Amino acid sequence: MRRRIPQDNLAPGGGGIPSMDAGRAWMALLALPGLGRQRARRLAAALGGPAAAWRAPAQEWLAAAVAPREVLLRAAAARDRIDPERLARRVAAAGVDWVAWDEPAYPRRLRTIPDPPLILYYRGRAPAEDVPWVAVVGSRRASPYGVQLAHRLAGDMAAAGWVVVSGLAVGIDAAAHRGALAAGGRSVAVLGHGPDRVYPEEHRPLAERLAATGWLVAEYPPGTPAEAFRFPERNRILAGLVDGVVVVEAAPRSGALVTADLALAAGRAVMAVPGPVTRRQGEGIMELLRAGAPPVATWTDVAAVLGDHGLGGV
Repeated sequence: MRRRIPQDNLAPGGGGIPSMDAGRAWMALLALPGLGRQRARRLAAALGGPAAAWRAPAQEWLAAAVAPREVLLRAAAARDRIDPERLARRVAAAGVDWVAWDEPAYPRRLRTIPDPPLILYYRGRAPAEDVPWVAVVGSRRASPYGVQLAHRLAGDMAAAGWVVVSGLAVGIDAAAHRGALAAGGRSVAVLGHGPDRVYPEEHRPLAERLAATGWLVAEYPPGTPAEAFRFPERNRILAGLVDGVVVVEAAPRSGALVTADLALAAGRAVMAVPGPVTRRQGEGIMELLRAGAPPVATWTDVAAVLGDHGLGGV
């Protein structure tokens, strides 16, 4: 779904400068040192959009005052070394597509979170958004019980035509993806690295199946490695893409509980699968249940919760 702008499509009054679509403009702005996602968004809002912001002189950047003066001057100076079209060609050469947050194809649910990604890089094809999207997440150190239940629950949701979302990690995430695929359904993996990479490496066959039949998506461009700090950022996207989050086994202060908190903040339903409380992975589930998360064990349980929340069209 790449946006191709013919080179003879000139911006009005642009003095022969080719026009730029939103995706290329956001790519270029985010490549500037020190600018970052939130400053880039504020700069674009102040100057009439990402393409206008990219072309604006440094004096206008300083007047916008979206960052300290020295940061803006350093970023503006770096523009001479960045070619938006070259950035786009590198992404395409990696077999990756993109969609910008101000384009119609951007996921509608994700648009509503406080800090949506400015651009999504992806492989595969986004599933239809007129069916429920539900995340199934949980412990990397999952028990056989947790793996079996996540696989079954995801498979039943996928068989009902729902989209199953998870994070491609070992344990519950992988079980959810595999369950959805085994049922012939669609699954989405939200990544904490570039979509041309796979982490863990052992999940490369699973990632390729997801790219062939579902969607691998990240806010990081191709080549971005998996680093610990990226996964909490990834979790806000996972929570924002869905109508609800089902947690299957989770230790206290785990990434799955972070995702649950982000989902609640975004107005999504959060559910917990009861399980053995003798393992540390059951302690996080007990936290959710004590906090009022509805217990679920089947896809019909999940459907009832989504219906109670007016989510997912169920």
